Amino acid sequence: MATQDFLVELGTEELPPKALKPLSDAFTQGITRGLEDAGIEFGKVEAFAAPRRLAVRVRDLSDAQPDKPVEKRGPAVKAAFDDAGNPTRALTGFATSLGVTPDQLDTLETDKGAWVVYRTVEKGKPTVELMPELVEQSLAALPIPKRMRWGAHRTEFVRPVHWVVLLFGNKVIDAPIMGLTPGNKTRGHRFHCPKALIVPTPGDYEVVLKQEGFVIADFAERRELIRAGVAELAEREAGGKAVIDDDLLDEVTALNEWPVPLMGRFEERFLEVPAEALISSMKEHQKYFHVVAADGEMMPLFITVANIQSKDPAQVISGNEKVIRPRLSDAAFFYETDRKTRLEDRIDLLKPIVFQEKLGSIYDKSVRVAALAKKIADAIGSDPALAERAAMLAKTDLVTEMVLEFTDLQGIMGQYYAANDGEAEDVAKALNEQYMPRFAGDDLPTTLTGCAIAIADRLDSLVGLFGINQPPSGTRDPFALRRASLGVLRIIIERELPLDLQTCCQWAEENFTVLTEQNTASTVVDYMLERFRAHYDELGIGAEVYLAVHARRPTRPLDFDRRVKAVEAFRQLPEAQALAGANKRVSNILTKQGGDQVGETVNSDLLQDPAEQTLANQVDQQAEKVLPLFEQGDYASALRSLASLREPVDTFFDEVMVMAEDEAIRDNRLALLNRLRNLFLRVADISLLPTAG
Repeated sequence: MATQDFLVELGTEELPPKALKPLSDAFTQGITRGLEDAGIEFGKVEAFAAPRRLAVRVRDLSDAQPDKPVEKRGPAVKAAFDDAGNPTRALTGFATSLGVTPDQLDTLETDKGAWVVYRTVEKGKPTVELMPELVEQSLAALPIPKRMRWGAHRTEFVRPVHWVVLLFGNKVIDAPIMGLTPGNKTRGHRFHCPKALIVPTPGDYEVVLKQEGFVIADFAERRELIRAGVAELAEREAGGKAVIDDDLLDEVTALNEWPVPLMGRFEERFLEVPAEALISSMKEHQKYFHVVAADGEMMPLFITVANIQSKDPAQVISGNEKVIRPRLSDAAFFYETDRKTRLEDRIDLLKPIVFQEKLGSIYDKSVRVAALAKKIADAIGSDPALAERAAMLAKTDLVTEMVLEFTDLQGIMGQYYAANDGEAEDVAKALNEQYMPRFAGDDLPTTLTGCAIAIADRLDSLVGLFGINQPPSGTRDPFALRRASLGVLRIIIERELPLDLQTCCQWAEENFTVLTEQNTASTVVDYMLERFRAHYDELGIGAEVYLAVHARRPTRPLDFDRRVKAVEAFRQLPEAQALAGANKRVSNILTKQGGDQVGETVNSDLLQDPAEQTLANQVDQQAEKVLPLFEQGDYASALRSLASLREPVDTFFDEVMVMAEDEAIRDNRLALLNRLRNLFLRVADISLLPTAG
């Protein structure tokens, strides 16, 4: 089949910068999926995205779907003909429905008899006929929360669409897209090349735009150009290092078609303001990159990326300096004003701010968190008084001028203001660390006081919201309780804190008087333990390992983690599958014989068979060896030791009949198996692991 390159470009008003990359990815995936579903063969699929365009190019696209053999089964042969061999109504009806005569039908022999079938070849449709609908379907499926209309059009899209390019080889596919007639003309840069440009073939697309239109259409190429240009400018002009945040880089890439990095300056007096406030002001409002010296200290410089090659760049720089000055002046004013009022004098200002209608105000939450943090701090060997103090001050920066203007600085400014007030260093740090980890992979609190506040704040939210029957549901999680759960688990495990979730959640529950649900603490613990599943999945640990440990419901996260890692290591041993199978067999036997009613006291006088005597001796020796290891939490060493039971266990099942006729002997053998299984259950239910054979 012949192949040619295909190109679709949608020309629009400036697209939302934060949405550009996701829209481009979704558009590309939609085209790819549509081609796969249609069965059309194709080569490489390439995405292009710039402020005023979304485009996809498909290399080596077949000019038609492949022909497809079609087989439709009709009535059974014995029902298709009467005794005289004439077609029945069933056969003629089947043939008529297909537009053929009975003599054009074949017979299909199967093990269930013979059937009448119709066989033909369905000719594949030409690609040019399929692509317009495929493009429209891909556009309709884009993740656009709110679509808009423009002019007299009834078409809807994220921004008004002004032109469409639709090429297959050097031919335009003449079918309406988004209410517009496609062509082979794109448009260049709004100022450098405000005219139509002909795209001869899909392969010429980005070359025409770059060489004639002052547009770099490839998002990745443009992104790297900006990154390298910003970094080089900072080093060349100031001997400094540009701090390039990935999210900001993506946003700046989405704002520019022809990026030109330029460096500006601001007054050194602004460096007295916390760097985070300056960065937030420059990054959020102006999309500037900041510059640091070799020692990491911020320099009075910024780098902006202009979407134009100016003849007088000094004018552009001057304009940006004029814009940033009042922004930084505001930050300096807020900082100076906020420091005049101590954080402790702001505590009462939290009373009118609602945390949740049924759970009260931010002030009420602070009081609860303070009581909980005090207990947690005591449990982890920290100072309860410092934790209580930090918790009462934790949310006070929410009512400062700086945080009201720059909400992403909550906690960060709290630390600065607490230090300014002369609070203890741990208290000041905890005001920032309470929010850690802010996202997956983020840093954890470095102080025990910070750990106590971070855990207490999250558990208060979890217990409170579950207690009024407002848990997360589906994709709805307005209080980010999933993230809160993972945050608590990470802090406890990675900081190796000896905390029991059941105890902590019960402490949290005691601070509420408005909860309506029963057993809230246990419900929250179950929910949090379930979060472990995704956590271990990301680490490449299989669900069966998680389930084996979860079956024992250990409620200390550090202990849970050690068990999982031990079982994962055990699973790699050559004895693991056989022992898992043996445990499954033992579990089934014990369940049928009364489960928990079966004891584990073994009478050595009733051990008759050499195989059961050997197993009993080995179990005794292992119990003596591994029970101290269990007490120390050294589950990995214990399971490695228990792996030596494989041979005596296998021999026991090969040579010994558990269900002996003599009741005493039978019960003694069941007790031995129960003792064996209970050793493994001190770690996990390994019968849930994959078994041999």
